Amino acid sequence: MARKTTSEAEQFVKSRKNSFLASFQGVAYVMKTQRNAWIHLASTIIVIAVSAFLRLEITEWVLILLVIGLVWAAEFFNTAFEVLVDLASPEVHPLAKISKDVGAASVLIAAILAVIVGILVLGPAIIRKFNVFG
Repeated sequence: MARKTTSEAEQFVKSRKNSFLASFQGVAYVMKTQRNAWIHLASTIIVIAVSAFLRLEITEWVLILLVIGLVWAAEFFNTAFEVLVDLASPEVHPLAKISKDVGAASVLIAAILAVIVGILVLGPAIIRKFNVFG
């Protein structure tokens, strides 16, 4: 009886599928466990809707999408750090607290940057759209 072998292409497709499934499980974990992720989601939806309404230029879209992605990436990295710290140090430890605080600070920095970019990009677009001050 001949042994069935999978081709390299089939193995590649299967491994990509597994990678995507793992990524979606990570998204589901963050959305289930991190309350701030829901704030990020609401902010993302509002900013994208406002940006579409204002018909931003391509470079403005790039800036908006980059800072949205930066905030989301910071939130996901922060969650990963928190889980790793909990695994490595289940008991309360001052260094574990510092690690978690620094991870949270990275999300705060990304969010502040996103707000600043949002003001710089959306502010002038709102002025143009509604002909404010002119």
